Amino acid sequence: MKHQATPYFTFNGQAREALDYYKEVFDGEITNLQTFGDADFDTPPEMEDRIMHARLQNGNFLFMVSDNFGNHEVQTGSNISLALELESPEEIERYYNRLKENGKIIMELQDTFWGATFAKVKDAYDITWDLNFEKPQT
Repeated sequence: MKHQATPYFTFNGQAREALDYYKEVFDGEITNLQTFGDADFDTPPEMEDRIMHARLQNGNFLFMVSDNFGNHEVQTGSNISLALELESPEEIERYYNRLKENGKIIMELQDTFWGATFAKVKDAYDITWDLNFEKPQT
């Protein structure tokens, strides 16, 4: 088990602007950009162009961004989480169960439309974790 925690920033509608800024600052490449309009759920028209998920990378330097969804405004300090890419269904379940103890479930552990098992949990120390297991392509 070799893991790397990746910073994940959430914005109140400025994710695209911030991503372009950081791309210039860090000479990065924007990859895997998806908008809420790309999702397979009912998205309000004003949210369609907002970023649901994007990655900025330059070699080993990596972070991810998204805009908040709906009226869930984020505050400075609560707009960052740590993303863990996990290696098996058992591993994501184990971390999920441990982190939710004395914490708060933000998004239940579930299969997603992007082909992963995912959960979002705030642990007992108020740190938010995005747990992701990419299912093998069949």
